[in-house]
Amino acid sequence: MPRENWQKIKLLKLVDLLRQETDEQHPLTTAQICERLNEMDIPCDRRVLSKDIDLLNANGVEVRWTSVGKGKGYYIESRDFSVPELKILIDAVCAANFITDKKTASLVNKIASQGGTNRAEILKSNLAYYNTRKHSNENIYDNVAAVEDAIQRRKKIIFRYFDLNIRDKRAYRRDGHHYVVEPVALVYNEDNYYAVVYSAKHDNTANYRLDRMDDVEVIDESISERALALRNSVSENTEQAIKMYGGELQTVILEFDIRLIGMVYDRFGEKISMMPAGIDKVAATVDVQISPTFWGWLFQFGKQMRVISPEVVVKEQRERIEELMG
Repeated sequence: MPRENWQKIKLLKLVDLLRQETDEQHPLTTAQICERLNEMDIPCDRRVLSKDIDLLNANGVEVRWTSVGKGKGYYIESRDFSVPELKILIDAVCAANFITDKKTASLVNKIASQGGTNRAEILKSNLAYYNTRKHSNENIYDNVAAVEDAIQRRKKIIFRYFDLNIRDKRAYRRDGHHYVVEPVALVYNEDNYYAVVYSAKHDNTANYRLDRMDDVEVIDESISERALALRNSVSENTEQAIKMYGGELQTVILEFDIRLIGMVYDRFGEKISMMPAGIDKVAATVDVQISPTFWGWLFQFGKQMRVISPEVVVKEQRERIEELMG
């Protein structure tokens, strides 16, 4: 091999070694680096290594050194991700229902490796696998890829949709009917991943869980202008559409006990408008889809929360309370 090619490979291996196995707490000495490179059949000696380090620093790879005994220990301090950032990503993966146990373990390893060997061991040694509700659809990555591909290419998708029966087996809706829809966005919400789609047949959006979709394919049919227009408002409308799905979107005013402020912010976000509404009472204006899901959320607070406007929703509130009272 020509000497110039040998030198390039040497520098690549040196950078990879330093990035993977060193940080400020774990430097490698000159002797250790030369030994590791020699094990890879890459000649290295003390005299040349310092010049290689200088070359890396001159070309944007910041290699630092610290005193180790009577010599130097070299390390790379900067990382694309810090340990807290990697920890947040790992915990998010562990908590996500739609990522299976098998794919969780694989993805955690990949994320941890971004911090280098030493930090990876620290990150993986303190994992809390507290989510025992992981789903089982191993095709989740394929589903995400297909839907995202369709969104980017502005094409429709076709798929089957299923629920789980009492034996934990797939029960396909409408006897395995193939749904053809126009994908608008992928939305992660409360541990699940959804495909938000537009249905021309119903002139409305719908949400399908990615882990409940099967045989997802992109078809060579362009989506409508209506579906394209919905993409611009997806961030404003889909959160409440998923949380309170199945009803007409309404702007309502909620009155509730001051102790529920945090619960309301958690449900509707921190940008909503709130104002005092009497002693220990607060009113907030929120956008929701009036549906059984919304009423179930509201009624869990009993007398501590109620709708006070508009009148049509207040009337429905009274009717549902009367129905519950039997």
